[in-house]
Amino acid sequence: MGYWGYFVVGRGERPLAELDALAGVEGLVLRESAPGGWQVWEYPGGDGDVGSMNSLALETGSPALFGYVMDSAAVVVEAAGPESGGWTTCLARGAMAAYIGGGEEGLTLDDYFLEPRDAAARAVAWAAEAGHAVAEEPLLDVLNSEPDPLAENLFFRMLDRLGVVPL
Repeated sequence: MGYWGYFVVGRGERPLAELDALAGVEGLVLRESAPGGWQVWEYPGGDGDVGSMNSLALETGSPALFGYVMDSAAVVVEAAGPESGGWTTCLARGAMAAYIGGGEEGLTLDDYFLEPRDAAARAVAWAAEAGHAVAEEPLLDVLNSEPDPLAENLFFRMLDRLGVVPL
């Protein structure tokens, strides 16, 4: 059995776990701090609610990103910027498609998540709002990759390509 849990990524002068947007999320653990005030917090287990990325982005005045790792096989990525709004995609699309299966009412992976090309374009805009100039192709490479062997590795590779947390 692989890892289940959330990673919460944002930028702030105070610890993200102390912010109103994450109030009530017990058990957040600081995993990493990076230049520019970026923080990666972990909420292992995946049970419960980690709040709203939109609220976190508005409260910090900076883009925020959540990654929900499912059994180390796939990651749901939710991102938001205070000005650009929110978007959702996934990493390890093959594994995510297996989780969704036939879906309710015949919905498919593309009904739930942005396609890689669209997600890469939104990620470039997200990074620009954070003050980082990034290229679309390296992000597209991550969005089209399968786990190697853990989906959380793809998530951290994405953070690197966004200019948030270097590998």
